[in-house]
Amino acid sequence: MSRLLVCPPDYFRIEYEINPWMRVSNQADPERASAQWHDLMTVLEDRVGALLERMQPVSGVPDMVFTANAGVVDGRRAVPSRFRHPERQREEQYFEAWFREHGYQVTLLEESLYFEGAGDLLGFPDAWFGGYRQRSDIRAYSRLSEILQREIIPVELVDSHFYHLDTCFCPLSGGELLYYPTAFDPYAQAVIINRISEDRRLVVPRPEALRFACNAVCVGKHVVLPTGCPETVTMLEARGYEPHPLPLDEFMKAGGSAKCLALALD
Repeated sequence: MSRLLVCPPDYFRIEYEINPWMRVSNQADPERASAQWHDLMTVLEDRVGALLERMQPVSGVPDMVFTANAGVVDGRRAVPSRFRHPERQREEQYFEAWFREHGYQVTLLEESLYFEGAGDLLGFPDAWFGGYRQRSDIRAYSRLSEILQREIIPVELVDSHFYHLDTCFCPLSGGELLYYPTAFDPYAQAVIINRISEDRRLVVPRPEALRFACNAVCVGKHVVLPTGCPETVTMLEARGYEPHPLPLDEFMKAGGSAKCLALALD
């Protein structure tokens, strides 16, 4: 994740409620959200060394700031998202247009196959994992496996607070997995244990999972994550990573944090 797609939060606000975190009555502070986003960008560029591609924000599309949901990119191929909720379907045309304008080979999924991008599709070089049930449709992964020519292992998300895979599952550059097991059903937990050895699994405690500790951006040995996750920071440091905790609470009001705000383009 050294090249990332981001979108400024010019029009970010909470206009609807489509996950347990969102409450229209608990509105984000625009100035504070902007400051937090720009601080995140500064850390990603200056301290982590990531190359950022910036999208143009669009009025009336408040969640475009969460570019991890734009789709999934593999090489020069891009598969844009098909959002489950009508409120976010407005984003699809803008993400698709960005991919096409930047030279990606775009493949569209059927409209009946809900798929919410890199928010639900993450993994390692040998296998990808696809979160399903709450937002993405399990049927999308057989089609994506054909398109991307990759093994994709579906894993069911059963806790509504962890509605996307990237809220509870973070592959690290050294092959470790930072994750919160009980966000998954027992079968998915067993699959993860079977595919990822115990010495590579870093289990986040629930209080820090609810602080979006797993919603982190890993670039090399750098890990950018929200503040308030001391046990996770200690685990990362013990594995040789350099954590960069940042306040991102304005975006948590909408159910997202560092990883939701960036789409890996490589």
